[in-house]
Amino acid sequence: MILLQLSAGQGPRECSRAIALATQTFLKDCNKRKIEATLIEQVLDNSPDCYKSVLIEIKGSKAKLIADEWNGVMQWVCQSPFRPSHKRKNWFFSGQVFEVNEAEFTDEISYQTCRASGAGGQHVNTTDSAVQATHLASGISVRIESERSQHANKRLAKALIMQKLAEKKSEQIAQQDKARWSQHWDLERGNPKRKFKGTKFTS
Repeated sequence: MILLQLSAGQGPRECSRAIALATQTFLKDCNKRKIEATLIEQVLDNSPDCYKSVLIEIKGSKAKLIADEWNGVMQWVCQSPFRPSHKRKNWFFSGQVFEVNEAEFTDEISYQTCRASGAGGQHVNTTDSAVQATHLASGISVRIESERSQHANKRLAKALIMQKLAEKKSEQIAQQDKARWSQHWDLERGNPKRKFKGTKFTS
């Protein structure tokens, strides 16, 4: 399973806006190249159409290839859409690829179905389509109810658990050499993996 996480980190709203635009661009690119991509998680910022981070599941033989194109620090060159008089025009965000082995954790995850809540129509509100998934060893738990079918929600819940486990492992490694990573980030900002320009987010 290939997962791509796009993150604004501790950046301002402009970086969160870049995440929203990058997500649209990535999904359109996947569709154009006939690569299956599913948006699993969105962490909202306080402003409309702005995300602190998103998580995307990618499938197919070209999944790793397209994900790697977004792995690293990226730059958006644009006048701030929120602060027109602001002098800064360079906004940075990052992409991180997680490659996880689904079979390795299948027996370690328990699933519980429950009633979905919120908007979504009569079907969502009257069936036990939501899924609560828990990784037994770590205690990591997620709830998914974005899809209408229990099967689809179970698949997304599993993918989200996989990402959180991979992220936890990455964080443990990063903590061992935090200073080196900080230097690496500064270096990457000077040489971004990809660069986008303007409100149309053209590359």
